Amino acid sequence: MKVLSIVEPYATLIKENKKIIETKSWKTNYRGELYIHASSTKILKRNKELMKLVDNKSLNFGNIICKCNLIDCIYMTKEYVENMKKNNYQEYICGVYEEGRYAWVLEDIIPLKKTIKAKGQLNIWNYYNELEVMNLMQDIEYGWIDKDNKKHSFVNELFADNYILQSPKEVIKNKIGVCWDQVELERYYFKGNDWNIKTYFIVHYDDDKCPTHTFLTYKKNDKYYWFEHSWERFKGIYEYNTEKDLLLDVKDKFIKYELNNLYNDERLLLYEYKKPNYHISVNEFYNYCEKGKNIDFNKW
Repeated sequence: MKVLSIVEPYATLIKENKKIIETKSWKTNYRGELYIHASSTKILKRNKELMKLVDNKSLNFGNIICKCNLIDCIYMTKEYVENMKKNNYQEYICGVYEEGRYAWVLEDIIPLKKTIKAKGQLNIWNYYNELEVMNLMQDIEYGWIDKDNKKHSFVNELFADNYILQSPKEVIKNKIGVCWDQVELERYYFKGNDWNIKTYFIVHYDDDKCPTHTFLTYKKNDKYYWFEHSWERFKGIYEYNTEKDLLLDVKDKFIKYELNNLYNDERLLLYEYKKPNYHISVNEFYNYCEKGKNIDFNKW
């Protein structure tokens, strides 16, 4: 869904049909269905006249609260601003009307029966739930892109010296990526969600291949979820009662199916890592993940 984040009380005023124009400093060519997200940001000074239109108890910080249709984007002339102030004063005090700004005209405003918790983003952004993300990734195959932008369907002897971590938009364009790339695409799709997204790098250090896997998890409604797309055997979404249960399950599957139960406990490590820079090499990716938070299996 297309979403616009707006600070309170303006978002709630739209939900309650007391405001049908959102004023912006920038133009949009988008027309169509738009969901309104009440930003977590709180404005420091509130116009008393404005606040008479809304009850403080009805404000919905950090939630998608209604949907509408964006039907027009009008450039504000001096005459437009003066006319709005004279003939539609309530709308006028619910926005910032100045010559050179834009009036986004909304209609068919419908409050959501159940609000959706979200972090929000700048500009118009996309909100996806987990099933939508899985569907969006259906055409991404497992493989990698080398320094010359050539596709490889298998991780082979060329991988270590020729792999470059793709950006999410590159994965979408190329329709291919190993788990390292696909996790960044998942992170990109989930970035508007307020689900405590985490990404992990599990690796077994040996004298040869040092097999790894990266995966994304999130917490929703007090449950923990492993979102898996690149590992074909386990493609899907898995629910757990605790984060520990989740990580131990991935560990056990990695040992059984990637290491064939042949491993050294001291060489099997798990790191939680944040978003890396794109276009880094294999060694740079390893080094980056190793600077993340080490999850000590032995303490469990």
